[in-house]
Amino acid sequence: MTTSQTAKKPDAAPRAGKGNPKLANFLCFAIYSANLAFGRAYKPILDELGLTYTQYIALVALSDQDDQTVGELGEKLFLESNTLTPILKKLEQIGLISRRRDPADERQVRVSLTPAGRRLVDADPGASLTDATGLGDDFDEVQQSVARLRDNLLRATQGESGKP
Repeated sequence: MTTSQTAKKPDAAPRAGKGNPKLANFLCFAIYSANLAFGRAYKPILDELGLTYTQYIALVALSDQDDQTVGELGEKLFLESNTLTPILKKLEQIGLISRRRDPADERQVRVSLTPAGRRLVDADPGASLTDATGLGDDFDEVQQSVARLRDNLLRATQGESGKP
């Protein structure tokens, strides 16, 4: 084996009894702090549009698949409907989405982008942040690795059924 294959890697979260854990060795902290950094980077862009990050990602998720139920959208965004509903109401008030009861099941609310919402997402206001990450050609690989990490953790903590 090469040195790189046998070299010890930092744990995702250092385990108790391994000495003094260093914050720099926590993968979870690296991801948490990267999330905060993304929030800071997006803030001036989204402030100019009058949106929060959560409102923006809801619009992006609707651009991927329009006419979703609130429940479907919540699953994609990892948000409960009681958290998502006020966000959607605000987006509807400012004319970026429409909400309507599903004629097949009145208990369900369906959400769609308006033409103004579609134009906003199509303008891709966060595009400049791809370069700001400094990842260059590795951007897609890192994004896929982080998504795989998220999915693995969800499976490990929720069981294979995907339900909490």
